[in-house]
Amino acid sequence: MTNPAAPAISSTDARGVALMVAAMLGIPVVDGFAKYLSADYSPLFIAWARYAVASGIVLPLAVLRFGRHIFPTENLKAHILRTTFLVGAMTLYFIAISTIPLAMAVGAFFVGPIVAVVLSVLLLGERMTTRKGISLGLGVLGAAVILRPGGTVEPGVILAFAAGCLFAFYLVSTRTASQNTDPVKTLAFQCVLGSLLLAPQAVVTAQVPAADTLILFAGLGLFSALCHLMSIAAFRWADASTLAPLVYLELVGAAAIGIFVFAEVPTLPTLAGVALIAAGGLVLMVKVPRA
Repeated sequence: MTNPAAPAISSTDARGVALMVAAMLGIPVVDGFAKYLSADYSPLFIAWARYAVASGIVLPLAVLRFGRHIFPTENLKAHILRTTFLVGAMTLYFIAISTIPLAMAVGAFFVGPIVAVVLSVLLLGERMTTRKGISLGLGVLGAAVILRPGGTVEPGVILAFAAGCLFAFYLVSTRTASQNTDPVKTLAFQCVLGSLLLAPQAVVTAQVPAADTLILFAGLGLFSALCHLMSIAAFRWADASTLAPLVYLELVGAAAIGIFVFAEVPTLPTLAGVALIAAGGLVLMVKVPRA
């Protein structure tokens, strides 16, 4: 006997999914700031600035909530690993978007969620369900349509692909790190460690920001902090293989920013790929009868 009213996902999963959707639609705003600034500043310096500004936003919040104990003490190895993976992924990605359209970069980057689902099943023992498989299949197909394998591959696409692989390890390590840690502590640790890891390259490529770009650097850090806080919290409510396909929604935002800000009009294959990827993410939200 079926119950048509039964939800496809639990209420806790729904919270995680909602937070992840908001975060993934906000991240392209950060990418837009970074791409615009890359015309005048090194992507390496921009990567450091993102963490440095975010630290200035997150640390006061962490101090207000926790006093001197603003960093996590449990699962410290996982926190270090997730931050290191994210720093590497973000740096490679910022270099990529300085040379290729946003939608193309995000399309190559989305090898990450595909690899993350495999890793979460192999390393975390999470269950691969039919709906997750369908969602990932649609995502893979959409990315293939956008990238059109067999054609000439630009170096920026290769960098975005490498960034996606590192992002997959970030997704899985975030699941481990976020289990028993407050999201604010997780983000404070990420921002400070990220700033320290990127400091050497920032010194080499440092430029004094012009007055009219200061608000863009501020927006870079603010949106970054908000999006990462939401994504970290999402992993406390839902498992990695459920959330991973939702990262594909970032492509929708990237395409929109590319069109309206940088006049990067997507080709028909890109639009078709976006539709497939969005459908893959929405599969997780569809209500189905339960036996």
